[in-house]
Amino acid sequence: MTPPKKNSKFMKPMKISEELAAVVGKGPMPRTEVTKQLWNYIKKHKRQDPENKRNIIPDEKLAAVFGSKKAINMFQMTKLVNGHLS
Repeated sequence: MTPPKKNSKFMKPMKISEELAAVVGKGPMPRTEVTKQLWNYIKKHKRQDPENKRNIIPDEKLAAVFGSKKAINMFQMTKLVNGHLS
């Protein structure tokens, strides 16, 4: 019996744009690590909306990644971050 294949797409180190590197650090790093570092930054700098924790309120660095200073939903965040990975 062969062991199940791991989902290597998530673990593959990705190149990170300069804007995203300003938030999560220099790459390359896997998507999972990018997400983890992004949440570390959001929590450290208190960027979650206190009334609705699903919303992220961008500061200057996050606005460069998200392309807007408007609050975004955490589910939109992944899609916006994907544009900074290659």
